[in-house]
Amino acid sequence: MFSIKKTIGVMLAGTMLAFSASSINADSKRPIIIPVHNWSSQVVMAYVIGGIFESIGDRVAYSPSDSNAVYESIRIGDVDISHEVWQSAFGKSFDTARDKGGLLDWGDHEARTLEDMGFPNWIMDKGLCPGLPNWEALKSPACAKNFATPDSGGKGRWLEGPQSWHQDLMPQRLEALGLGDLWTVKFAGSADALWAELKAAKKEGRGTIIFNWTPNFTDGAGFTFIKFPPYYDGCRPVDGGDGKCGSPDGYLKKAVNENFPKTHPQAAAIFKKMSFTTGHIGAMADLVDTDKMAHADAAKKWLADNKNVWEAWTK
Repeated sequence: MFSIKKTIGVMLAGTMLAFSASSINADSKRPIIIPVHNWSSQVVMAYVIGGIFESIGDRVAYSPSDSNAVYESIRIGDVDISHEVWQSAFGKSFDTARDKGGLLDWGDHEARTLEDMGFPNWIMDKGLCPGLPNWEALKSPACAKNFATPDSGGKGRWLEGPQSWHQDLMPQRLEALGLGDLWTVKFAGSADALWAELKAAKKEGRGTIIFNWTPNFTDGAGFTFIKFPPYYDGCRPVDGGDGKCGSPDGYLKKAVNENFPKTHPQAAAIFKKMSFTTGHIGAMADLVDTDKMAHADAAKKWLADNKNVWEAWTK
């Protein structure tokens, strides 16, 4: 009888331990809040990651978020993760939030990034600015004239992304390089406006310099970044520098709220493993910007076509 009781006690204890471990390892039923910004790869990847989390039984919700303010939102717990922290555009906002506490660096993607001004390759084919991609070619009045638009006041135009991305970084660089008499910076309202400008310039046969980034769908479409003076830590005006430098060869990072690994340990572990390549990210953007698919549909297609990639992260 004692032996039976002892055996039952051991079995019950084992069951309770197993139940406890299962409870600890189970993700919360609270939806994981994933931010959505205003460029294609980020939005598609949000739905891709959401689909992966849903595949393990988690719930997700998507929150339109400012691409710089999102790190403070993660820090205070209004948003759970960020999956595209671009060093050049958002590294400073990320660092500020992380240093306050509450936001964790969750590792880098395999992809490296570049975010800068550049031009479609047919600009060089047409000879619109001899000397490109060296930035000093922009000192030529004849070059600048070929890039003038009705809104540029007779100067050549640089079309930047939305001002919320980099604030006054490009106007500061233009002035620091002594190009202010020949060129001006205008801000696009969205990423879509940048791609519309590429099409319009080609149709009209005029020059265009736009802000772009890689990884992106343009990687295979013939696009060249201007070679500005090299980036180094402290070269930008916000860091006390003269502002002449180009952008860094940067990281593409992930971030989480400090409580995410506790509330959603399984999803957090999977997210830690996630590492998208330049090809993955460019393909996501291409489905929207070239094939004109809706973001959610593009994510479903990417997930269906790349099971061998993402299913490994869930194991």
